Amino acid sequence: LAGSDPIAFRLKHLKDRRMIGVLKAAADTFGWTAAATPSKRGLGVACGIDAGTYVAAIAEVAVNAGTGEVEVKRVLCAQEMGLVVNPQGATLQMEGCVTMGLGYALFEEVHFKGGQILDTNFHRYEIPRFSTLPKIETVIVEANDMPPQGGGEPAIVVMGGVIANAIHDATGARLKRMPMTPSRVKVALQES
Repeated sequence: LAGSDPIAFRLKHLKDRRMIGVLKAAADTFGWTAAATPSKRGLGVACGIDAGTYVAAIAEVAVNAGTGEVEVKRVLCAQEMGLVVNPQGATLQMEGCVTMGLGYALFEEVHFKGGQILDTNFHRYEIPRFSTLPKIETVIVEANDMPPQGGGEPAIVVMGGVIANAIHDATGARLKRMPMTPSRVKVALQES
């Protein structure tokens, strides 16, 4: 609504040096170029804090307006989590969080009918598959002067927002409920 570039808007209003550092690291590594939203590029940004860890994510999506299908092409996640004792393990945790968050954002949902759970096995409960994952990139922002913080789940907290913002940038439609299924995307497209 501000008619501004999402990175520039956040940097203009942020005061927290840690969040500013994480957002700048994400934007620099992603190769962000400024544009006001919706730019039709399909790029979204989201920031969050969980378990003492600062996280910023940027996602690129393509939306099929006819089917409502959302293809996530790329997700970059930057985290500042204090002293990182095992960088390889931290990277794997971040990648797992992005994967898990994509499931929550796009298709994981439990259905009920008359008090009965309908999703009793994985044949009905959709989860991310390696064949559907986008390119996932991670950036660990160095903060060796701080004690170690949580690294196992912080990326999950931004995935819904980053995907919704990317869909908005691609289409102008706003989604405010997860999962952002094709039917919900189609409704949002019709309403926008």
